[in-house]
Amino acid sequence: MTDPKSGRAPTPGATLEPAREIAPGVHLVDTGYVRPWLAASYVVRGGDSAAVVETGSATAVPRILAALEAARIRREEVAWVVVTHVHLDHAGGAGALLAELPRARLAVHPRGARHLVDPSKLVAGTMAVYGEARFKALYGTLVPAPAERVTEAPDGFEIDLGGRVLRCLDAPGHAKHHFVVWDEASRGFVTGDAFGLSYRELDGPRGPFFFPTTTPVQLDPPALHATVARMLSHQPRRMYLTHYGMVEGDVGAWAGTLLRGLDEHVRIARAAPAGPGRHQAIKDGLRGQLRAAIAEHGSPIGMDRAVALFEDDLELNAQGLGVWLDGQGR
Repeated sequence: MTDPKSGRAPTPGATLEPAREIAPGVHLVDTGYVRPWLAASYVVRGGDSAAVVETGSATAVPRILAALEAARIRREEVAWVVVTHVHLDHAGGAGALLAELPRARLAVHPRGARHLVDPSKLVAGTMAVYGEARFKALYGTLVPAPAERVTEAPDGFEIDLGGRVLRCLDAPGHAKHHFVVWDEASRGFVTGDAFGLSYRELDGPRGPFFFPTTTPVQLDPPALHATVARMLSHQPRRMYLTHYGMVEGDVGAWAGTLLRGLDEHVRIARAAPAGPGRHQAIKDGLRGQLRAAIAEHGSPIGMDRAVALFEDDLELNAQGLGVWLDGQGR
């Protein structure tokens, strides 16, 4: 269930993006996870209440509370905390945030709810990778979500913020415990990891750059294709990515780019030779794919810096593809 992005500290001197309104009633919060512009949370204001969608890790809670204050939203007005899935860079702060929001309930996919009520497996899995000190630096203290404040949100579950309705749609492909959140008012989806990665440093004359995320352990490429198609059926104008930020424009064209990239990921994985060198072969192939895609798109920050932004993603994507291949009987 864990999805650790990186064990590195943030770049010295880097500045987090200030919280700001990016669409009517939608505020972007940089959670400060690892580096600026890597992981986002969203505050959505309705007619009589508000929701926080994606919490980041527990270390992000002070930034989310500050964003609420800046938007003049009282803590008592927050009726819902919503997480797209239970990977810790998306949901690690859920319990700690609930402790600060006295009226809020937590909406989470039915397959993931138990892991936020009892996060011991999430903690153990991630700590085994990083050790206790690094785990605490990245994720803080995981506070269990009180079971009585947790709502399992099945496909179609609606959250009414006083005339502004958020709808949770089952979105497998990245993980089985994943949903996306449709905001009809802004015609946008909070996508979690279901619409790939788009780091703002690569924005240029051709618009945003997109790259798949295929992290372990529940990757299902055909299901991810279906999830993207389902989102497109709503004709969205905006996508609120966790990694990172809002993009608006030709969503259909971006989806095509993303899914072609996913298909190339699968081709690279299937072509990798079996044996102990498979992981490195997949990772090298993904790096070549990334460099080619950046060269075609163009990068305002230079090729080496652009590729470096995805270094952790390349490792995790290769791991996820390896797990998927093993599940296919290879």
